[in-house]
Amino acid sequence: MPSVLLVDDEPNIRRMVGALLGTEGYEVREAADGRSGLAAAADNEPDVALVDLMMPGEIDGVGVLTALREKYPELPVVMMSGKAGLHDAVRATKLGAFTFLEKPLTPDVVTLALSSALDLRQARREAAALRAEVGLTGEMVGESAVMSELRELIARVAPSDARVLITGESGTGKELVAAAIHEASARRERAFIRVNCAAIPRDLVESEMFGHERGAFTGASERRIGKFELAHRGTLLLDEVGDLGLEAQAKLLRAIESKEIERVGGAKPITIDTRLIAATNKELQRAAREGAFREDLFFRLNVIPIALPPLRERASDIPLLVRHFAALTRARTGRVLPEWGEDAMQMLLRYRWPGNVRELANIVERLVIMHPGQRIAGADIRRVIAVSETPESMRASTYAMEQADLPLSDMLDDYERLLITRALTAAGGNVAEAARRLQTDRPNLYRRMKRLEIGAENVSTQPG
Repeated sequence: MPSVLLVDDEPNIRRMVGALLGTEGYEVREAADGRSGLAAAADNEPDVALVDLMMPGEIDGVGVLTALREKYPELPVVMMSGKAGLHDAVRATKLGAFTFLEKPLTPDVVTLALSSALDLRQARREAAALRAEVGLTGEMVGESAVMSELRELIARVAPSDARVLITGESGTGKELVAAAIHEASARRERAFIRVNCAAIPRDLVESEMFGHERGAFTGASERRIGKFELAHRGTLLLDEVGDLGLEAQAKLLRAIESKEIERVGGAKPITIDTRLIAATNKELQRAAREGAFREDLFFRLNVIPIALPPLRERASDIPLLVRHFAALTRARTGRVLPEWGEDAMQMLLRYRWPGNVRELANIVERLVIMHPGQRIAGADIRRVIAVSETPESMRASTYAMEQADLPLSDMLDDYERLLITRALTAAGGNVAEAARRLQTDRPNLYRRMKRLEIGAENVSTQPG
């Protein structure tokens, strides 16, 4: 149950708003002045605060807002007043207020403001969790020349509001680079919102991006704030933007050009101030030539292109990354760090890493969990990845020769099991992504996994 701190010197306001929020499923704590409001927040940090601007006493609404923003920077604060003018509203917004409500309050306005504020807080928490999960707060792991160039490029690009298009293979860290750009920008105190364009059903793209009004379509039982609004004054990452359909691309282009959006079922445009970062593992320029991606949208997104190198092109960073991901696993699980044998490290260096950094993170996590405090040898590496000193094109024949004393059906099953396990590992245990990598459909892959007794639980599912 989300908690709301309601700070207002008028008993009637506290009673009416408190009753409304209680029926909406909020846990409400009330305070009659600024000092008691700050004390209540110190006792138990709320999920959102609703604060009157003009209150008697030594701490008015602005003082409460300033103190809350200083102590709880992720806490959204909604200000309200029946006497304030435009100047006061602008001042409150500059001090970090999420929004400003005019009294007399209406139920719809209050519940929408708090719902939107909670959505923003959740998005901030997810962004913080993402950065903690990968162990970064804008820092990139690696000392290779390409990583040094990437850091320099991020440092140059981040302070501007220019749109950025990040390209690279799956697992190279596109989302991480986007987060690093946001953290190094003037918008770092605002929201960093991510939307996975590939995961949105085509008929819900507009609602997800721009929001919708209550009753806009079947199932729209309440108003929804879209990703663009949640990212207002912050950064919006359009991940897998190459998977958007042409109709959605047209609406995205319109929003970029006009700097306005309109909720589905809405009657008026909403001005947005959002920095856009797009990411894709597809070749958008080729897709534009082939008519699968709008050329004008490609040009709008590709103001600053950043191409991420695959892990095989910066193999010298692998030892650093191994120790980095091992330390993260230890922090999450408490497992004792293993020792990495020279033969094991050489095998990791020779491997081609089709899943890139994400695949490496998953492999390291599995090895740390399975061999805590032990010395990891080359044999341990061979059990989890198909390391070979031969070129990629010769691996199938080499494998077959090594297993020549087995029946053909067993050899084929073993090799199929090897390919599926590798694809699952590279996909972080995501069967749908593994099926895409193997160029088959998910039901077929499930059938093969069942026949070969391969469980998705046997591979790491932590994001890399």
